[in-house]
Amino acid sequence: MSTIIAVDLADVRFPTSLSLDGSDAMNPDPDYSAAYLTIRTDTPDPADAGHGFVFTIGRGNDVQLAAIEALADHIVGRNVEELLADLGAASDLLTRDSQLRWLGPEKGVIHMAIGAVVNALWDLKAKRAGLPLWKLLATMSPAELVDLVDFRYLSDALTRDEALEILEAAEPGRAERVAHLEQAGYPAYTTSPGWLGYSDEKLARLCAEAIAEGFTQIKLKVGADLDDDVRRMRIARDVCGPDFPIAVDANQRWDVAEAIRWITALAPFDPHWVEEPTSPDDVLGHAAIARAIAPIPVATGEHVANRVVFKQMLQAKSLSYLQIDSARVGGVNENIANLLLAAKFGVPVCPHAGGVGLCEAVQHLSMFDYVAVTGTMEGRVIEYVDHLHEHFVVPTVIERGRYRAPSAPGTGMEMRAESILANTFLPPAKLGDDALRPA
Repeated sequence: MSTIIAVDLADVRFPTSLSLDGSDAMNPDPDYSAAYLTIRTDTPDPADAGHGFVFTIGRGNDVQLAAIEALADHIVGRNVEELLADLGAASDLLTRDSQLRWLGPEKGVIHMAIGAVVNALWDLKAKRAGLPLWKLLATMSPAELVDLVDFRYLSDALTRDEALEILEAAEPGRAERVAHLEQAGYPAYTTSPGWLGYSDEKLARLCAEAIAEGFTQIKLKVGADLDDDVRRMRIARDVCGPDFPIAVDANQRWDVAEAIRWITALAPFDPHWVEEPTSPDDVLGHAAIARAIAPIPVATGEHVANRVVFKQMLQAKSLSYLQIDSARVGGVNENIANLLLAAKFGVPVCPHAGGVGLCEAVQHLSMFDYVAVTGTMEGRVIEYVDHLHEHFVVPTVIERGRYRAPSAPGTGMEMRAESILANTFLPPAKLGDDALRPA
């Protein structure tokens, strides 16, 4: 028997704004960052720990860490084996704290903090099982999987029995799909050519490199200036050819009418999808855009707060591609709910992974979806960006435009100790600090 003795925190930030990596119409100067936590136990093995994080783009990382710290008392001192044996109950322990729930409920900073803690518990569970997260989930029975999901607020769209039927239907062939995944990997697309701050020359060069590296789809950031977007789409289309999928991403920049006007202007370049055309909370706005720009599909989800908003978007036909994020909602459990909702509505899941550690983490969810939920990769791709993987103990591996299935135990979220130390943020001294210090 073992006990959780501490939740260690680190404010980790990378100065990606210096090279404009990650830049888009709404976030022109992002510094990819992680509000990082380590759950430590009292076992003699220092590796008996769980790791998780919330992805941010710099300022506000400290606020996110404060939210994680507010949750620590819920798990410190608890029996590890009991927590890991029922991670559905562990998730409920965090999401149903009535006082913290008032800060959401189930959205925003506190909900992302819950997700980080839940993900860290899954990391510990997977490491103790000696399995990567995707394979651990794929070994669980349909009944065990549905026990992880909170069906509150979902039953008008997805009941527990319906979820069980989806998972039971996918049980035959699991072993064959595991073998195929380990042999062939999972298809990826790359956003690396398309950051908004890149020059036209760099855009063209990176488009050509993406094709040479085996990627079968790229994505460009749009939304700051229409003339610039038309020019950049023309460059990408000229390099990639007439039939190559080029998605575009507005990062919530537009109102509904503006989105329709802007996308109509880009339509001659045949966008594969339009991502986050308006506010992530605007279910009906997304639906109106989807109707107006059809047959160009809408993709969204990286900023969707919870499973309830995903449910509404699916019900309203607001999206054609659902984009989960491993660090936005309440962790692995809630993302299983999102995968099941998408399966119920027949909508492919193409995760967001544009941030530090997100590729490492979200690949497990797509691979689990293939093996144990939908049984297909058709129409599905995982985003890939080529930044900062070297800072992770088990970095993402891409071969010929496909994610190689990870074999190391855990969720992939563990950062190297030396990277945490070297990139820990030290806030600048405030004017007058000396006067505030006691003598």
